[in-house]
Amino acid sequence: MLEIRRASRHDALETYTIRRQAILHQCAEAYGDALAQAWADVPFTEGYAALVADHFHLACVDGTIAATGMLDLHSGELGALFVLPSFMGRGIARRMVEHLEGMARAKGLETVHLDATLNAAAFYRNCGYVGDALSTYQSPFGLELSCIPMRKAMA
Repeated sequence: MLEIRRASRHDALETYTIRRQAILHQCAEAYGDALAQAWADVPFTEGYAALVADHFHLACVDGTIAATGMLDLHSGELGALFVLPSFMGRGIARRMVEHLEGMARAKGLETVHLDATLNAAAFYRNCGYVGDALSTYQSPFGLELSCIPMRKAMA
């Protein structure tokens, strides 16, 4: 059974592990092995733990954390959608997006925006997000990742 719950600071290390595994499993083809490895190896920080506590939700399957997602209700940014490789292909990511969008609607947000990784852009388009222009995400750790800024109206 799938349950989506709010994350806490205590979940931060496990969310970091899920993030790392998902990047290594899915992003090398789009970004190359070296960049995917550098992205996965970004260090765990207290800032990340605080972000998890403030904005993350977790999809749990029979008590196991299978996926993460975040929504900043102040900025309308959706992100950190990562699924453990062993749980991919089961519709969990779509359920997480629907959950986060429901929160955005309940808060009265008119739009939600995100920076889609190259490997995830088609997924977000299937979820109703629009955007085709290529951009560059500048990480706080000096990484530059090609991305596609996307938006979706919540009305």
